[in-house]
Amino acid sequence: MKQAPLSGFSSVCVHAGHEQDPLYSHLTPIYASSTFVYDSAEQGMRRFSGQEEGYIYTRWDSPNFREAEEKIAALEGFGLTDESGRPLALKAILHASGMGALSTLFLANLKSGDKIISHYSLYGGTEELFSKILPPLGIEALIMDMQDLGKTAAAIQADPSIKMMYLETPANPTLKCVDLEALIALAHQHRLITAVDNTFATPYLQQPFAYGADYVFHSTTKFLNGHGTAIGGVLVGKDMEMMKGQVDKVHRLLGNNSNPFDAFLLTQGMKTLEVRMERHCHNAMEVAGFLDGHPAIARVNYLGLADHPDFAIASRQMKHPGAMLSFELKDGMKAGMRFIDRLQMCLRAVSLGTCDTLICHPASMTHYSIPQEIREKYGITDGLIRMSTGIESVTDILNDLEQALQ
Repeated sequence: MKQAPLSGFSSVCVHAGHEQDPLYSHLTPIYASSTFVYDSAEQGMRRFSGQEEGYIYTRWDSPNFREAEEKIAALEGFGLTDESGRPLALKAILHASGMGALSTLFLANLKSGDKIISHYSLYGGTEELFSKILPPLGIEALIMDMQDLGKTAAAIQADPSIKMMYLETPANPTLKCVDLEALIALAHQHRLITAVDNTFATPYLQQPFAYGADYVFHSTTKFLNGHGTAIGGVLVGKDMEMMKGQVDKVHRLLGNNSNPFDAFLLTQGMKTLEVRMERHCHNAMEVAGFLDGHPAIARVNYLGLADHPDFAIASRQMKHPGAMLSFELKDGMKAGMRFIDRLQMCLRAVSLGTCDTLICHPASMTHYSIPQEIREKYGITDGLIRMSTGIESVTDILNDLEQALQ
């Protein structure tokens, strides 16, 4: 039966990408098979040459990958159109992890001598990829304050080796935002490839392709999965020839593939994305209001607070300020670790985007390997706490924070 057009985001979350199983299973079964068979040598040849659709080898593709990928592409492109007014066509490629997806992005698009321009306060893994893995390959990252559009334009004009603009907004863990519309327009003036990490926002709150992004990246481990059950990453692109060619080739040859079980868990998690995000966001707003002005807190970083320096930018490009926040305790490292130790319901854990509230201390955890002077330059102080607000009763979250701050 042909599926009717889907007009609601939640309907896309539930139904997009799904094809009726030949044995009429309600859900796509987990295809725990390393390879797929052919009816004949001719059919195998057609599949390998691309003349016929079909599965070959699970490092390349699987029904479980395909469903998750098509659902993510549909969510990132929801309601968007191309220059001709047709629904925006996107292709997603599922990876074993977010770092795997980033590796594919950079190695498929850049070569020795190329540079990436990016901004302060990036996820620690991305920061280390820029500083430790890419330089020996001849690829360098220029990290600067990209909230200053004039300085960003001058830097791009002064260095023709800059080939890609990489944006993470909201950024981890300071919640800094950059202006997607202005920066992507600037990048395209200079023929730069643009890529956006949309992990914190999810396609429910922010759609970078609406501003002309070439690629969108997610750690699917986080809000897309939503339950902390599987590691994963995805790279979404709009250049179909590039995505089906060079990007897919790099993904396959690096062995960056996901696995059927994790893809199955991701697909089930995404079905509740909208309803989860609504509760996450409601709770985060309540928590930010509680923390703002608390005597133990020096500063709260939440995009829903009018005094956040990026409040205006976030209001323009996000549907809601989101589920993530961070706050700085007045007594630094000692206070941060004491607060973490006193938590009773909220969980002491890295990662984010799960149903339960996760709290971490970046200086001693996610950004431990980043030198202190660099951390502090980016606003990641010894007293900074990062919080992924869960979907528990907000009263219980607030009660736990209150007792831990005493």
